[in-house]
Amino acid sequence: MFLALYVRAQTLMADMRGKVRREDGAVATEYALLLVLIALAIIAAAAALGVAIAAVFNQGSSTLGGVTGPATGS
Repeated sequence: MFLALYVRAQTLMADMRGKVRREDGAVATEYALLLVLIALAIIAAAAALGVAIAAVFNQGSSTLGGVTGPATGS
């Protein structure tokens, strides 16, 4: 999932570099919109990663919840 997101981001950056070189009269608003979209994609990926990490910790917590303390042999 993150590899695909990385590849898309790299492709987008390469496309943007090509546009900057080809278009002399590009409007700054277009580039600002692209930056906002990239920022939103990064935020969404970070949120998804946070949810996945929380699920792993919750599973570990549930697993350890059934563990009793150390045995106190007398």
